[in-house]
Amino acid sequence: MNSSRPRRHALTRTVIAGLMVALGAVVTTPAHAAGNTLTVNVGTVVRPVTHVAAGGLYGVDAGANPPLSQLYPLHVNSFTQPPPGTQQLGNGATSPCCDALSVAGKVTDAGGQQYVRLPDIFSQCCYNWVSWDDWESKARTMVQARMNATSATNIAGYEIWNEPDLNWTNSTGGNAGTFEAMWTRTYNDIRAIDTRTPIVGPGTGGYNHNWMLNFMTNAKNTNTLPAVAVWHELANLGYQYIQADVNDFRAIETSLGLSHRPISINEYAAPSQVDTPSIGVHYMAALERAGVHDAERAYWYEAGTMNGLLYNNQPTASYWAYKWYGDQSGNIVQTVPQSWVDGVASYDASRKQVNVIFGGDNGDNAVKVNGLGVLGSQVTVTLSRTENTGRTTNQAAPVTVSTATYTVASDGSINVPVTGMNADMAYQLLITPTTGTPTWQQTYEAENATVVNANRLNSTSASNGGYVGQIDNKTDMRDDSFVDFLVNVPTARTYAMTVKYANATGANSTQGLAYNGGTWSTVTYPPTSSGWGNPTGTVTVNVNLHAGYNTIRLAKGSPGFSGGVGYAELDSLTLV
Repeated sequence: MNSSRPRRHALTRTVIAGLMVALGAVVTTPAHAAGNTLTVNVGTVVRPVTHVAAGGLYGVDAGANPPLSQLYPLHVNSFTQPPPGTQQLGNGATSPCCDALSVAGKVTDAGGQQYVRLPDIFSQCCYNWVSWDDWESKARTMVQARMNATSATNIAGYEIWNEPDLNWTNSTGGNAGTFEAMWTRTYNDIRAIDTRTPIVGPGTGGYNHNWMLNFMTNAKNTNTLPAVAVWHELANLGYQYIQADVNDFRAIETSLGLSHRPISINEYAAPSQVDTPSIGVHYMAALERAGVHDAERAYWYEAGTMNGLLYNNQPTASYWAYKWYGDQSGNIVQTVPQSWVDGVASYDASRKQVNVIFGGDNGDNAVKVNGLGVLGSQVTVTLSRTENTGRTTNQAAPVTVSTATYTVASDGSINVPVTGMNADMAYQLLITPTTGTPTWQQTYEAENATVVNANRLNSTSASNGGYVGQIDNKTDMRDDSFVDFLVNVPTARTYAMTVKYANATGANSTQGLAYNGGTWSTVTYPPTSSGWGNPTGTVTVNVNLHAGYNTIRLAKGSPGFSGGVGYAELDSLTLV
């Protein structure tokens, strides 16, 4: 955050890294020898594309900062925003900004969910605690404000505290008890008002085994387990620690007899590295590989800029790496790094497209892509790159380095040399068949969409191997079940929208349909005979879309909709 509020050097390895920066001993990315190869295995699925790394702390503000036109291409996943009534000044701001309820509509339109960071109600970070009476009064007021916001469907959780491992004792002067006791008491205070919105934590400034074990043991013993486990990864080259930290946390859960809960890394990247495009790519790769649920770029500078992806509401170099990431669809597939060359890749069978984002080394390197027989005997490969011009210089568009035709080898592979790489820049390989490639995306997988109070599930009979089920709830804005598809169409017109689904109830089921915040209509799903998890049914309705991005919601429950009947699972929608 703001240099006037030194708060982000979390745990020993981050402190050491910060000192090395001060001494001039750390650069944004290491200098390395060339000759490395990133391997992409298209046939090895990691999980569905959900754009895990596309989020930010204080990443959006109300109004035009940033504009939705710049958010849509990122396919944002999640944000952490201050609470209603916040008194804390944003970095460089003269007044409090961007509380979760004031930006809820924008974040929903962009396809994102958000956590509410409750301690940012205080005027100073981190934090000017007064007393238990004061805190509990503030907590009740914040939670009640959320309860009163009956149109806000994207509050994914309350974050009780931020970086308690670093500031709890100092914030309270040691007069408020242990953090574990505070967690338990505040958890129960929240549940006395709101019994359903998830509570997330502990929000530590870094990962520490003993600290986390003590916290989770107490949470288990007091029946106050977080719905989502939260911590930060802020060390220089901090992406290197993510897999080990996730593995350790999973081992703690197992040792305590707990099921695995989602993990949120709700602040990532050091201040000296957050605006380096290749560092962003390293985090994307590490977060996807480790199975993290969501992650937010750290808030070191001004709010409302997607944490440096925009400057004066226009793209910086790093924006294009995240835009390529936002373009990914279908499934994340396996990447095998070599030395410092790493990346994240996707394969979308309906689009016949492989999208590889990579970087991290200087000189002449290569990308080997296996499993391309699915695209035919020849493919078109377009290589693009970013600049590395920091957070205060705009880059109008990525640089196209080359476009070439490759013959797929008999083993289904191609090897693409990438000469003269810059270790700080990000690169993209976009691979498509030489003929027959759709000019725009027409099929959208439900598991790639924004899924709220429902679950992504696997099935070999579903397109791309995944679908969304358990779309069951229609109680209120906290647990309404729906799927939001962010679609991008070339022209304004009426489109025929075909929904692929399963309905094993034996009777007609219904869901609500609305797009771009418009009026509700009803989609009826006749019963299918193939059973749950086998989406063989299709139903077609017309939708009137404008050119560019549109949000289409299919809902069992949603504000303004009286609620669906029966149950249906969603596989995909196709626009023609």
